[in-house]
Amino acid sequence: MNNLNIAFISHGGGPMPLFNDAEHRDMNRYLKSLASILPKPSAILVISAHWEEKEVRITASVKPKMIYDYYGFPESAYQVEYPSAGEPMLAEKVQQALKEAAIPVIMDYQRGYDHGLYVPLTLMYPDADIPIIQLSLVNSLDAKQHLAIGKALQLLDYDNLLVIGSGFSFHNMKAFKGEQNAKDSQLKNQQFDDWLKVSLSDKSLLESQRYQRLTEWEKAPHARYCHPREEHLLPLHVCYGLAGRACDEHKNVTIMGKQSSSFVWRSNY
Repeated sequence: MNNLNIAFISHGGGPMPLFNDAEHRDMNRYLKSLASILPKPSAILVISAHWEEKEVRITASVKPKMIYDYYGFPESAYQVEYPSAGEPMLAEKVQQALKEAAIPVIMDYQRGYDHGLYVPLTLMYPDADIPIIQLSLVNSLDAKQHLAIGKALQLLDYDNLLVIGSGFSFHNMKAFKGEQNAKDSQLKNQQFDDWLKVSLSDKSLLESQRYQRLTEWEKAPHARYCHPREEHLLPLHVCYGLAGRACDEHKNVTIMGKQSSSFVWRSNY
């Protein structure tokens, strides 16, 4: 692929970033700046933490619907629209790349865009004029399997593509709600985030070492505190599997009071 850019982003809480929420101000500013720095892509592939299936699935509709996969928010949160078209040709190319790697994959003509896609992309590309497809996680939540999915995508033949892993580097809902000791929580959050930064950014690591750290991520400091369930971390595994090297840029922002990381691999580095 020519001009491939990859970004793992922390996407915040539900639709809150779209409603000028103060606790998402840093995140919103960062995502807008990221879009201004990256070349405008011809298409976007999103791996969202909010879609899990038994096998990998790919959105294949020309006009995907909206999925409001959150609850308890104002009525306006259920009227958000992000009318970007689908990209069936890209979906077919992704399907072929995964099949060549012997990874079971299904084209899904019914599934729409979830908020892991349209919330960050509304901030990054508000004109909704770039075609998008979405790739599911596998509900085994196996780290090696998601690294393998990313590696398989190296076979993808598509120019000027942006791949976004839309998750969250910290995802403990009780901690977000302040139900745990704040000082202790902040320390655990920081230590895991520091480990993640080293794992993805340290160019002195061999790629075999980086791969091992990600496959054994549960051994990281306070890993299961920061991710009681790992679906918000695994889009990062897909991104690294595709990139196969240390990231070019790391950005840490505060989201809902927690340190949250994003990682970018640039095509021109």
